[in-house]
Amino acid sequence: MNLPDFASFYWIVLLSAGFFVIITGRYFIVAGLFYGIFYKWFPGKFSSRKINKKEYNKGQLKKEIKWSVISSLLFSVVAAFTVVLWQKDYTKIYDKIDLYGWWYLPVSLLIYIFLQETYYYWIHRWMHLPAIFRVVHKVHHDSRVASPFTAFSFHPLEGLLQAVFLPVLFLFIPIHYFVIIFLLVIMSISSVINHLDIDVYPENPDHFINKYVIGANHHAWHHKYFKNNFGLYFTFWDKLKKTEGAGFPKKHSK
Repeated sequence: MNLPDFASFYWIVLLSAGFFVIITGRYFIVAGLFYGIFYKWFPGKFSSRKINKKEYNKGQLKKEIKWSVISSLLFSVVAAFTVVLWQKDYTKIYDKIDLYGWWYLPVSLLIYIFLQETYYYWIHRWMHLPAIFRVVHKVHHDSRVASPFTAFSFHPLEGLLQAVFLPVLFLFIPIHYFVIIFLLVIMSISSVINHLDIDVYPENPDHFINKYVIGANHHAWHHKYFKNNFGLYFTFWDKLKKTEGAGFPKKHSK
C-alpha cells in the first residue's frame, strides 16, 4: 500500500491529532476505570488497603488532568515524528515477524523493558536533585497522595524526557510494532497501578511480587518521602543502589 509522505506539516498535525485522541482516550479509560473501581464503585471493599489514609489536595484531580492532557499532547507530537522517522527508514521498527523470528518478540520486549527501567531509574534520581526538582519534577510531586490521574501529570520538560526515550531506542534496536503496542499497554496499566494509592497486589509484604515488582505501596513511599524508591517496573535498581526505603515493604504495609 502506498502511503502519503508524512514528513509534511499537514500530516504531522493530522498524525499528532490522531495520536492525541488515542493517548488521551487510553489515559481516561484506564485511569477512569481504576478510579471508579477502587474509589467510587466499591469504596468499602478497598478502603482498608488505602496507603496514605489521607484525602487529595483541593483541586488535585483537576490539576492532574490538566497536566496529563498537556503531557498527552507532547507524547502525540513525538509519536507523529516517530512515524516520520519510521517512514524514512531511520528506525528499526519492522512488521514482518520472519525478519527476526518469533523468539525475538519476547526477547525484544524484555530488552526494551530493561533499558526503560534503567533509564527511568537514573533520570528519576537526577530529577530529584534540588535545582532540577524545582523546575522539572515538582509538578508530579504536588500530588503527595497519588491518584490514578497522577500517572501522566508531568511538567512538559519531564514529559519530554519520558517521551523521547523509546523513539531513540527505535533507531537502534529492532522491535515489531505489535511489541510496541504491547509495551505501551504495559506502561499505561503499570503507571496507573503504581499511582493508585490502593495496592492491588497481595497484602503479604513478604510475597515476591511486593519485593520485586513496583506497586502502589512502593511508589506511595516515594511520593511521601521523596528520597527512596525511584524504579519504574521493578525494584532491582533500588536494591542494587540501596535507594529502597529502609524496612520496605514491611514497614509501609503496617
